[in-house]
Amino acid sequence: MPPNLLPIVVTSIRTRIEEGFWMKSDRSSLLAAAIGCLTLALSTSPSSAQIRKMLYDEVSSGYIVTEKKSGVLSTLFEYSMQWSCPTICLEALQALKAVSHNYPNIVSACWEKVSAIVHGFLSTVCLEAPSRQSSDHVGSPSSFNNEKVLITAIKVLDEGLRAVSGFQGTEDLSDDKLMDIPFASDCIRMKKVSSAPSYELECKDDVIVNFESCGSGSQQWCEAIEKHMPLILCHSSAMVRAASVTCFAGMTSSVFICFSKEKQDFILSSLVHAAVHDNVPSVRSAACRAIGIISCFPQVCQSAEVLDKFIHAVEINTRDALISVRITASWALANICDAICHSDRILPYGQMGSNSNTQVIVSLSECALHLTKDGDKVKSNAVRALGYISRILKSSTSKFQGTSAGHHDRMTDAYLNSENLMVCQQNCASDSLQDLNRLERIVHAFISCITTGNVKVQWNVCHALGNLFLNETLRLQDMDWTPVVFGVLLQLLRNSSNFKIRIQAAAALAVPMSMQDYGLSFSEIVQSVEHVMENIDDDQISGPSNFKYRVSLQKQLTLTMLHILRFTSSTNDQNLKDFLVKIFSNDL
Repeated sequence: MPPNLLPIVVTSIRTRIEEGFWMKSDRSSLLAAAIGCLTLALSTSPSSAQIRKMLYDEVSSGYIVTEKKSGVLSTLFEYSMQWSCPTICLEALQALKAVSHNYPNIVSACWEKVSAIVHGFLSTVCLEAPSRQSSDHVGSPSSFNNEKVLITAIKVLDEGLRAVSGFQGTEDLSDDKLMDIPFASDCIRMKKVSSAPSYELECKDDVIVNFESCGSGSQQWCEAIEKHMPLILCHSSAMVRAASVTCFAGMTSSVFICFSKEKQDFILSSLVHAAVHDNVPSVRSAACRAIGIISCFPQVCQSAEVLDKFIHAVEINTRDALISVRITASWALANICDAICHSDRILPYGQMGSNSNTQVIVSLSECALHLTKDGDKVKSNAVRALGYISRILKSSTSKFQGTSAGHHDRMTDAYLNSENLMVCQQNCASDSLQDLNRLERIVHAFISCITTGNVKVQWNVCHALGNLFLNETLRLQDMDWTPVVFGVLLQLLRNSSNFKIRIQAAAALAVPMSMQDYGLSFSEIVQSVEHVMENIDDDQISGPSNFKYRVSLQKQLTLTMLHILRFTSSTNDQNLKDFLVKIFSNDL
């Protein structure tokens, strides 16, 4: 589309709306259709730099504050307050939602107007709504229309809060997370979250209009918690409750940390209550999604008490009869496992809480193992969860010695008598054997999922195996299943028709940090990676989506080969040495 076409369309539609329509009998339907056209124009992706400048100019000129001049935003604000005409109001609210999503940086400048409009409608409709148990008015046209507009108003609030908070999806738990797999291509780290506002154009464009920033969005969130949420969290409509809980899924840790403990507790308790006690599956599913987001906040994932409540709420929903609920609950479960994995790496083992190193891990692993027998959408999340668990399971029989050294100075001599020491060593040895048994069950689940799961499941298995290899207490060369695991990765690398799976398999093969970790599979891995590199140009590309990943696969294969070649030496077996000599001779 020519760059100037979209602004012309938007301006023309706005002018027609302001001038009105000749046929008064159809005025409402024509007006609703015109605003609907504005919504489509404002929703165009990628967003338009010209439209963005148009909106900035309107806000900068004070149109929103004075309401004396016309503009796109002023028009939308005007018609979004026509509550007596639900159709027009609904269309205007949907257009405002599109503005917040595609042009998030202007939301802070007009937040007061957005908040006032949404709160005004919530106050009017929610005070008239029947109690949660009442069936009066259910099914009536006015009730149905009010509910649709109410839900859309909440979505406008949700999108606005995401915009001012800088929401970009589930947060990485550490700044050095990308260093976990040093020989990994950038392509496996890129992801776009559809529910996050579109910030790309805002950052790339050279012309930036500065407004007074409202910090991280905490001020707007506080207002929403105090004014808006009490009206909708316990609404009689399940769809309204689900929409209100979904707002919490757009929060960021920078906002959450600014809240008082009272507000933090309000958010956490609201989510747990909705996930556990609400009778409607869609509400419980929405609560699980929000739990999956908030569990990744550092101040939350380091609290054993909060995680216990979250785990309980999520586990209940992983057993729900509806697959849609189990999908969201399993996704939240995987995020919680990610949070625990991260906390275990930054805190001494067991310091998160008394149960973090035993009961919680056992509970999570059993739940995730059970979910690997579910459908593919649940299975992929279960595999991801097991990957994080496998990274922190303590598989070494020397666990007692490793953990007790730091505590000797604080223990009394009476406690460290020979009898107690022997009991502790026996208990730790027993725990290690149980962890090894659990780890073996997890690995068998990975292998099973490779053969029974779809493309997404297979990708997550490769990702999970990369996490398994990062377990610092694990001696891969001593595990009976190690050759099988490497064989599975090599099979996917050689034969998968999906390039993203092959990229992730190659990345997982670049994780082990010594030749001993590769064990007897080392020679086969070197030869297989080289063979794939040599023949990649002859591969049949199964679909258009794979074209853009060919270069990324080549890059990842190169990085993986560089990694494993570090461990070659004169002590390698003769077949491998002959193979390497042949390769280098051909390249000369």
